Amino acid sequence: MFKLDSVQMPQQLSQAAHDHEKVFQWIVELCNAETRENALSELSSRRDIIHDLGPMIWHTTGTIAALLFEIVSTYQFVNPPTMSLQQVTRLCNALALLQCVGAHPDTRSQFLKAQIPLYMYPFLHNANKCRNFEHLRLTSLGVIGALVKTEEQEVITFLLTTEIIPLCLRIMETGFELTKTLSTFILQKILMDDNGLSYICQTYDRFSHVALILVCIFTTKSAKIFMFFLLDF
Repeated sequence: MFKLDSVQMPQQLSQAAHDHEKVFQWIVELCNAETRENALSELSSRRDIIHDLGPMIWHTTGTIAALLFEIVSTYQFVNPPTMSLQQVTRLCNALALLQCVGAHPDTRSQFLKAQIPLYMYPFLHNANKCRNFEHLRLTSLGVIGALVKTEEQEVITFLLTTEIIPLCLRIMETGFELTKTLSTFILQKILMDDNGLSYICQTYDRFSHVALILVCIFTTKSAKIFMFFLLDF
């Protein structure tokens, strides 16, 4: 048994080193337009099993710029909505990698200081209900959802300086079930924070808008989403 283990250990270390090299290769390939699409796919599909992927992406020269380019280069296809399934898939892979950066405690502050979440807002503004754009909205909300899940004051403070609340309210009112649920989750996390609740209650217009949307959800087929909203209150 000792001899078998002594043989297996170097093999495992060798495989781990090889896998690590592949990950770094894909990250570097994000900066090359010809290899970017494949690198996006490979990294996105493995993002849950690659340890510290967020910091690796953030600290590799040029990768964040490449991911942001993937986002801004698609704005022209948002209105009018002419984005193909391939474009949406590629864009969602880029957003998923940015979510890794925002969700990681070592890179979250820099992510917010760079105001990277704002790059997703044009996709949340788009109200087109075709499947491609709904998937894009869901992935964009996923980036915000990963931030608020941490329940850190820094995240809430940043979001209150943006238009995320009216965007979430509109999606809660007009979106499909998954985007409605995720928007509700984001709003819930904001309201559970003292500063977030104070912000909502600061003016009659803000408070009444939130209350009106919640009442509309409760009186429609989306009542189970409203019950989800109440679970932590």
